[in-house]
Amino acid sequence: MDFPIKPLITLLAIVNPIGVIPFFIHFTRNFTSAQRKKTVRIAALTAFLVIAISALLGLKILEFFGISLASFQVGGGLLLLMSAIQMLHAQPAESRAQDVDDGASRADSGASIAVVPLTIPLLTGPASISTVVIYAEKTRHIWELGVLVGYGLFIGVATWLALSAAGRIGRFMGQTGINVMTRLMGLILAAIAVEVMSDGLIKLFPALAR
Repeated sequence: MDFPIKPLITLLAIVNPIGVIPFFIHFTRNFTSAQRKKTVRIAALTAFLVIAISALLGLKILEFFGISLASFQVGGGLLLLMSAIQMLHAQPAESRAQDVDDGASRADSGASIAVVPLTIPLLTGPASISTVVIYAEKTRHIWELGVLVGYGLFIGVATWLALSAAGRIGRFMGQTGINVMTRLMGLILAAIAVEVMSDGLIKLFPALAR
């Protein structure tokens, strides 16, 4: 497994908490300060749990459904590439118009949007889950799985910090600055996606290696 940084860079590129700040501001515009803080805590905790559970149980779920890791790598790499293309258009990696509309409706009605759609799928979704599962398969020792779970904790903390400072970050960077960062992260993610897909294709079709 590529330690210590590659899985973390990949996850940061996909999750990209700063890129979700405009949605967070929009969804919570009618919330009180206490409601906003609670939303941030729940979103950060949920992001950590999604990554940790994917690292610990993702492979077992694949085995249960009889899916090979090579096939999952190709599919996961494709998801990463699709996410990267979205980010190159300055959209969050996991966003969909339906989810954004639902989130706005929930916010307007006062319901919590911390889990859906803020964390799932805007922060963590199929692309981030597949990434964690792919890297979990590369682990050979229990401490390496522990590192992946630790990366989940890091993502959770980064999410908490970014959303807690959403107002200040939004004013400082502006929509243009956030769009630029999202595109840069998308470019990095596209390169990683090609690596993941090529690894899976070589496992499925060994002749490609020659």
